[in-house]
Amino acid sequence: MSHINILSQDTIDKIAAGEVIDRPSSIVKEMMENSIDAKSSAITVEIKDGGTSLIRITDNGMGIEKDDVKNAFLRHATSKINSVEDLLSATSLGFRGEALSSIAAVTMLECISKPKNALVGSRYVIEGGEEKEFQEVGAPSGTTFIVKNLFYNTPVRRKFLKSNTTEANYISNIVNRLALSHPEVSIRFINNNQNKLHTSGNGKLKEIIYTIYGRDIASNLLEVNESALGMKVTGFIGKPIIYKGNKKDMTYFINGRYIKSSIIDSAIMEAYKPFLMQHNFPFTVLHFEIDPEMIDVNVHPSKMEIRFENNNDIFNIFKSAISSALENKELIHEVSPDDKDVYIQDIPRDDKEIQEIINESLIPSLDTLNKQDKVSDNKESDYSYKNEKMPEPFETVREWVAPVVDFQATQETKAVQQDLFKDNFISDEGRKKHKIIGVIFDTYWLVEYEQNLYIIDQHAAHEKVLYEKTMNHLKNKTLTSQQLNPPIILTLTDDQIQVVEKFYDEFKKLGYELEQFGGNDYAVRAVPDNLYSIGKKELLLDLIDSVTETSTSLNSDLIRDRIATMSCKAAVKGHDKLSFLEANALIDELLTLENPYNCPHGRPTIISMSKYEIEKKFKRIV
Repeated sequence: MSHINILSQDTIDKIAAGEVIDRPSSIVKEMMENSIDAKSSAITVEIKDGGTSLIRITDNGMGIEKDDVKNAFLRHATSKINSVEDLLSATSLGFRGEALSSIAAVTMLECISKPKNALVGSRYVIEGGEEKEFQEVGAPSGTTFIVKNLFYNTPVRRKFLKSNTTEANYISNIVNRLALSHPEVSIRFINNNQNKLHTSGNGKLKEIIYTIYGRDIASNLLEVNESALGMKVTGFIGKPIIYKGNKKDMTYFINGRYIKSSIIDSAIMEAYKPFLMQHNFPFTVLHFEIDPEMIDVNVHPSKMEIRFENNNDIFNIFKSAISSALENKELIHEVSPDDKDVYIQDIPRDDKEIQEIINESLIPSLDTLNKQDKVSDNKESDYSYKNEKMPEPFETVREWVAPVVDFQATQETKAVQQDLFKDNFISDEGRKKHKIIGVIFDTYWLVEYEQNLYIIDQHAAHEKVLYEKTMNHLKNKTLTSQQLNPPIILTLTDDQIQVVEKFYDEFKKLGYELEQFGGNDYAVRAVPDNLYSIGKKELLLDLIDSVTETSTSLNSDLIRDRIATMSCKAAVKGHDKLSFLEANALIDELLTLENPYNCPHGRPTIISMSKYEIEKKFKRIV
């Protein structure tokens, strides 16, 4: 047996550092969280070479007392908790006391800090975990960390880092998330001397979404605001036309902490299921406030995983909040001839793009904002931080990305006007004024109403009507049976017979009447009344084949999926010719539904084009 060695403290520190610090973005995350915990209202992050050669983070928070500076770099030294009991109610973003010790173990680090009530600050230099300098210095209130040469003493780890551009993008994502999670904090991000992000800190989440994601996303948002069981959900979600092929931009925060949760992911997707096609994922930026004692954040060193006291409550509240924001809203997609679907951008916005946005008339100039501030009755401006003194090298970087005040007001006013206008389209009075002006390709019906042209897909519309009728009967338990004479005789396999016998009562509740006819033959003597036209035996066989031996019930998701499939099969198809009377009746029936905008698979049933867009194409409007 090999001899057992006692590791040196230096080796222990480096191993521990690897659990917390794996790349430059880890350092940025930990230090920015410390700055937020220190009650900072302004944080500046500067990096060079993807953060491998330099990370500088400056805040205007509480600062560190001189006697505590050295202690802050000891392992498991923290001001956030005192005992294990405090873990049950930890509200700060960081609390383990591992970050500074781990960072100092694998970098050359300098800390300059001064509490607001102190006359002078402290400068502490520590390299590879060893103290180099400690002295008093003049400094502004707050804390600055200068981190150089990551993994200089552990070169093996440095080999696992990706390109500087990729590492910088990781950092950008961290900065963006913290900006979204704390809109009340002004956050600036500088990459290789280029200003990449600057938020005002005025608490307006929608402005930050605009700054990070751009105009297309910000102009297609729905607000979420719901409370239940002592919990609260606020923020914004994207309309169904905003989607992505993965979950990357399903962003949500618990008590200001960015997390990922399968429970919350499921709740979001369940709420969006009637509105999005399969394998598409929505855009969300949601804040969830919950009693800290109802959650456990001490699951993983990254603190990105979390456990809830009651998963069902979390699922139901999130689903309800998102469903409430989506339901009964006007979601007809207004298109232009050059319209494209809205995809979420992954790449941070660069200086040139930001400057182009600033130059547009929708955003006020700095001079305009300053003039507005002067005539305002408020003595303190939301934008006063732009003149705040910051230590070098930031005092030379004074560009301010103006908050999108006018843009937000313009877009929200326009959205309200559009909603009022389009609500009339689906109202009882509005439907009386519809003018069906024709059909193209024997599939798409053209409806003129006021100043818009509406285009309705007859197949998607009929599919949705059939689906909603059936689901409402299931929900209200009003399904009735339609007797078949003669009955349908099905020859089933042994596995299918086992399913029928196991779920006989549940098939009966759906409206099916089955009895053994001899051998492997079963007689189907009745089917659900409102499914009669959808498929007498197809749906039944589909349900039987979809149930596995381990299933304990015909669950709602399975039934809903099969009914959606059968509704699609039974609906009129494209190129099926309908009369004007039939089309008018179908459109009337569609517009009585709670969600007439999407078929069961998420495809749009209605799109619209404004008279303005049409006249632009004919050059009547320049």
